[in-house]
Amino acid sequence: MAKLKKAYFCQNCGAQASKWIGKCPSCNEWNTYVEEIIQKDNTSSTRSSKRISKPILISEIQETKDIRYRTPDNELNRVLGGGLVPGSLVLFGGEPGIGKSTLLLQVALAWSGIKVLYISGEESEQQIKMRAERLGIDNNLSYLLSETSIQNILTHLEKVEADVVVVDSIQTLHSSLIESSAGSISQIRECSGELMRFAKETNTPVFLIGHINKEGSIAGPKVLEHMVDVVLQFEGDRNHMYRLLRSSKNRFGPTNEIGIYEMQGSGLREVANPSEILISNRDEQLSGSAISSSLEGLRPMLIEIQSLVSSAAYGTPQRSSTGFDLRRLNMLLAVLEKRCGFKLGAKDVFLNIAGGIKVEDPAIDLAVVCAVLSSNEDFPIPSKVCFAAEVGLSGEIRPVNKIDQRIIEAQKLGFEKIFISKYNLKGIDQANFSIELIAVSKIEEVFNQLFG
Repeated sequence: MAKLKKAYFCQNCGAQASKWIGKCPSCNEWNTYVEEIIQKDNTSSTRSSKRISKPILISEIQETKDIRYRTPDNELNRVLGGGLVPGSLVLFGGEPGIGKSTLLLQVALAWSGIKVLYISGEESEQQIKMRAERLGIDNNLSYLLSETSIQNILTHLEKVEADVVVVDSIQTLHSSLIESSAGSISQIRECSGELMRFAKETNTPVFLIGHINKEGSIAGPKVLEHMVDVVLQFEGDRNHMYRLLRSSKNRFGPTNEIGIYEMQGSGLREVANPSEILISNRDEQLSGSAISSSLEGLRPMLIEIQSLVSSAAYGTPQRSSTGFDLRRLNMLLAVLEKRCGFKLGAKDVFLNIAGGIKVEDPAIDLAVVCAVLSSNEDFPIPSKVCFAAEVGLSGEIRPVNKIDQRIIEAQKLGFEKIFISKYNLKGIDQANFSIELIAVSKIEEVFNQLFG
């Protein structure tokens, strides 16, 4: 057994130092080093490697087909890039109470023909059983283990021989080889390393649920996100019923796909057509509302932008945005003020994306501008009109990618007109669409078309 010693670890990147230092030399962050007591047995390891590696020529490596496990959740398959890759380590992060444990337990119970081991370090067997009964799904191949010791977990993994493993959560596990408390940087790094070796050696996919700190990033060292193969973020507003699943890292697929869920009493329901839920049903036309044809990954969807423009009551105008980048909103307001002559500098501007989602697609710029102008002029935009274009700093309407998919989505939902950039007309035949394409190049042209 090694001698008891102390070390200092950076909470941001996991770098180790023999003494406390103010600025981390690896990530250049200040006051991130904390003291931990470590005690490792250098003569033994938690798990010995069963595979002997040797150098081999790249040309001699045999190609294998991309085999994936298709989960029973289509939205999760979409975000993972088509399914779960054997031997992959997936980190699943999100705020407390957002639905991480519910989603993965729902997937584990609904997965027929696959032996799933659900390891819980936070809840007892009775608590998880109550949640499973609420979900209303029964599966004879789903195993449950309430344990926090990584040594005991690895022993049970060898006995059960599960096809898929779910760990809830990585911050609750601890190793007896390290004397620091569970959730510390050294414990998270050690337990994650053992699970990664298990996943790679046995070709078993492992889900790791991770907590979120107050800054919104996954708790623990930054090296944790470098170790895993896929990092998924479960987002949503507690005041809204919809949840978004995004991928910030994926070694086996794209990182621009999203999955949409609706939180219900019986679990999370997949939303196959997000356009219908992101557009509110109104009996009468109101000013300040515009529809944009957005694109998240390969999924087109129509979203509603709501705006309110009023005279500043307290001298300094307010700028508030929900679901849209506030700096980009200020830029678009400056374009309207400088290039187009609309006097908005002395008015409050509030912007909201309906449904409680966050959108970063630049193609919604034109819809944001039209919503602001509609509220400022107090003139409603026709309900069968939508927009798909980016706005430049000189007031020009810039083209966006995959315009044909955006047009088809708007046409499918019954819209009659769509405003696009005239530079997007190349290679597009109006005869192929029943929706009217209105090509514009300046904001003034859009204003004249809508408000006369």
